[in-house]
Amino acid sequence: MNITAKIGAVAAAGALGLGLTACGAGDPAANSDTKRIGVTVYDMSSFITEGKEGMDTYAKANNIELVWNSANNDVSTQASQVDSLINQGVDAIIVVPVQADSLGPQVAAAKAKNIPLLAVNAALDTPDLAGNVQPDDVAAGAQEMQMMADRLGGRGNIVVLQGPLGGSGEINRGKGIDQVLAKYPDIKVLAKDTANWKRDEAVNKMKNWISSFGNQIDGVVAQNDDMGLGALQALKEAGRTGVPIVGIDGIEDGLNAVKSGEFIGTSLQNGTVELSAGLAVADALVKGEEVKTDPVYVMPAITKDNVDVAIQHVVTERQKFLDGLVELTQQNLKTGDIAYEGIPGQTQP
Repeated sequence: MNITAKIGAVAAAGALGLGLTACGAGDPAANSDTKRIGVTVYDMSSFITEGKEGMDTYAKANNIELVWNSANNDVSTQASQVDSLINQGVDAIIVVPVQADSLGPQVAAAKAKNIPLLAVNAALDTPDLAGNVQPDDVAAGAQEMQMMADRLGGRGNIVVLQGPLGGSGEINRGKGIDQVLAKYPDIKVLAKDTANWKRDEAVNKMKNWISSFGNQIDGVVAQNDDMGLGALQALKEAGRTGVPIVGIDGIEDGLNAVKSGEFIGTSLQNGTVELSAGLAVADALVKGEEVKTDPVYVMPAITKDNVDVAIQHVVTERQKFLDGLVELTQQNLKTGDIAYEGIPGQTQP
């Protein structure tokens, strides 16, 4: 992927297309400068829901109409959605993919029609993307596993809740977890399996593991907060308290669990910030502006020491945060640090 790209604006927005939600679509005589950008996400998870609010905020301030779709974790559904967006003649397409090794024909078709297609938040295995805005999931996996290793004193038994198998988040966070585990031979993985990023699936998975392993489970490493929260619920229902749990994403409930001590920590992947950055890159490509097309989102570790500021941004002072989001996003694109939001521990570029 080139560090910068300058791509001429593609065809003007057409009048077709309805997604789950659209910004700026209410006026049939809308300004001809309005950009129509299609979005398809793997599912409307807690993370994506927060991210959508960030994208909507950026879109409203920048004369962008968003055409939203959710694939409900189905590869064929997502492929059909991308096909539809290409046929509608949108100006750009943002994909948060279900699976890394998917959408090859759709990426090629978009490229042939000069429609910039970007992968955001989760990777696609293709060299033909116009943009690639990704978190450092390997570092996030290593960060959460190191938190757990430190809490356990380098010794104990854990279970690992994975994201959807074959997705880049599951693959790369798993790599980071394994890198740290290699340093701690006395930490044993009793079981690992997917709960597909979902809280309810994690409840059931954890209940099964509690039945199988009982008090042998010393810690839970969840590749996202929702699954960690499902494990927490199952442990409470089984009458087990004090089992350390760590997650990733920093969604509202995850941050509250860190504050209460029910999580030992999480890694903040603020979807509001990350997906806004992805939209800003797509917008720049449509307008033919020079932009870094492959910025990396590095997640800050969240513990009791800095969780209060994260809660302000995600929950208690959210509107204030959203009010400053467009300026923050544009500044972050200039510096290259798309994750910066002033969390204690982050260094301002």
